[in-house]
Amino acid sequence: MDGWGVFMADFLSQRFGKNVWITHHARKSMQKREIDDATLERLIEEGEVKRRSDVAMWVFKHIAGPTDNLICVAAVEKAAVIVKTVMINWELEDEV
Repeated sequence: MDGWGVFMADFLSQRFGKNVWITHHARKSMQKREIDDATLERLIEEGEVKRRSDVAMWVFKHIAGPTDNLICVAAVEKAAVIVKTVMINWELEDEV
């Protein structure tokens, strides 16, 4: 072993057909906002997608429960889906 160990994706998205990786920053955001892995996976698989560019996107969904609001992830989609951050009380705004 070269000291790096084996890295595995957090989960495979059936919707996108790609591995999903959650950054350290996104994990901290999830903890702070009390979003568990199952909720994040549900959001990725079922949420509405708004593209900012060919690779950058928001995925968002209203999920009832302790947070009971619009939850959103900012993500990048290339060979995999990379979750950069997780937000709550998010509001969809039209581009200017």
